[in-house]
Amino acid sequence: MMRQTRCTTLLVTAVGSLLLAGSVEAQTADSSIRPFRINVSQQSLMDLKRRINATRWPDKETVADRSQGAQLASMEELVHYWGTRYDWRKVEARLNSYPQFVTRIDGVDIQFIQVKSKEKNALPLIVTHGWPGSVIEQLKIIDPLTNPTAHGGAAADAFDVVIPSIPGYGFSGKPTDGGWDPARVARAWAVLMTRLGYTRYVAQGGDWGSVISDEMARQAAPGLLGIHINLAQVIPPEVEAALGKGVAPEGASEEELATFKVLAAGRATGGSAYFAMMTARPQTIGYGQADSPTGLAAWILVHPGFAAWKFGDDPAQTLTKDDVLDNITLYWLTNTAASSGRLYWENKGKNALSSTAWKTTEITLPVATTVFGEDAYRPPESWAKRAFPKLIYYHKVAKGGHFAAWEQPELFASELRAAFRSLRN
Repeated sequence: MMRQTRCTTLLVTAVGSLLLAGSVEAQTADSSIRPFRINVSQQSLMDLKRRINATRWPDKETVADRSQGAQLASMEELVHYWGTRYDWRKVEARLNSYPQFVTRIDGVDIQFIQVKSKEKNALPLIVTHGWPGSVIEQLKIIDPLTNPTAHGGAAADAFDVVIPSIPGYGFSGKPTDGGWDPARVARAWAVLMTRLGYTRYVAQGGDWGSVISDEMARQAAPGLLGIHINLAQVIPPEVEAALGKGVAPEGASEEELATFKVLAAGRATGGSAYFAMMTARPQTIGYGQADSPTGLAAWILVHPGFAAWKFGDDPAQTLTKDDVLDNITLYWLTNTAASSGRLYWENKGKNALSSTAWKTTEITLPVATTVFGEDAYRPPESWAKRAFPKLIYYHKVAKGGHFAAWEQPELFASELRAAFRSLRN
C-alpha cells in the first residue's frame, strides 16, 4: 500500500539541475511512495528560448537526403517553431493530469505514472519506453487501456497502467554509479510492482523497453505472468554471422531473406551509427546536447524511428511538431542527454536485436509480440518462435512504426488486449 506524504514539486533550474523541493525524505533509502508533480520554472523556459534563438547553424548538407543526418531546412523550420510558438505548459499540464509518484529503488528515485482502471479485475501492466522516448510516448494509450469500453474493447480487457521513467531518463533520478544495465532496471521494476501491491501483472516494452521486459521475463520476476514487446530481439546466431560476412544465410525463406536484406542495408548505410556512438562515448555526446537545444534535437531526430517523419506537415502521419517537441523538450529540461545515453554504454555493445546476446531462450514465461508495419525492423514469425520458447502471440499489423504506442495508440491498445487475454485467468 502507498504511504501518502506531502506532494513533491519538481523545479528545474536554468542550468538544468533537478531539485526535489521541500522533500528531504526523497533522498532517503526508505520505500515510501510519494506524490509527484512537475513545475518547470519560467526561468528555465526563458533560458531554453534564448538558447534556441542563439543557434549557430552548420552549413547545408551536400546531399538531397538524410544520409548525412538531419537536414538543415527541416531543422531550421522546426527550431523556429520551437522558439516562437511551442508551449511546454500544455504537456506539463497533461502530465500533471495523471497520478504521478516517486519512490526510491536501489539508490535511485524512480518517477512513474500510475492510473487504475474503474473496472474490476483489471490486469496490472507496467509499460517501459526506450530512447529517444519517454513516458510521453505512452500517454495516448492510458485511456484505451484503463477504459477499454470507451475504445471498442470489453470491460474484461481493462488494465491498471504503470509507466515509469528509466533511471537517467525524464524525471527519474540519474544513477551516480555504474551497473545500471537493462537487467538492473528489470530488477527495479519488479521491486516497483511489488511495492505497489501487485501480485500478478504483465509487462510491455518497445526499444529499450523491449530489452528490459525481456530481462524481467528471463529473471522470472515474482508475479510476472508474461510480456509483450514490439521490438523483438530475435536475430538467430547464424543470421548474425551472415550479416558480419555480408552473405545471406543458406536455406532462408523468402520472408527471412527479405528481412536479412533490410538488416544488411541498414548496417551498410550507417542506420545504427547513433547506437555505436552512444555505446562508445555517451559522455562526449552529452556535452554538446547539454549546451545546445538545437544540437539535442538534431541528435534525437537522427533515430531511424524518425527517418520518414515530415515535421507534422504530412496529414497521414500522427505525430505532430508539438508531439515530438514535447519529448525533445523533456530531455532538455531534465538535462538527460548523457545520463540516458549511458544505458547504451552499460549495454556493453550487445546487438540490440540478437537473440543470443539477450539469452532469449532462457525465457520460460509467455511472450507476445506485435510487428508494426512501418517499423524499420519487422522480424518474421519463424525467428520469433526460435527466440522465445513460449511464444503465445505473434501478429503483424499494417500501421505503426518504431514509436507505435505514440503513433497508433488505439491499435496498440487493441494489440495488448489480444496479446494478454489468455493470461487473465
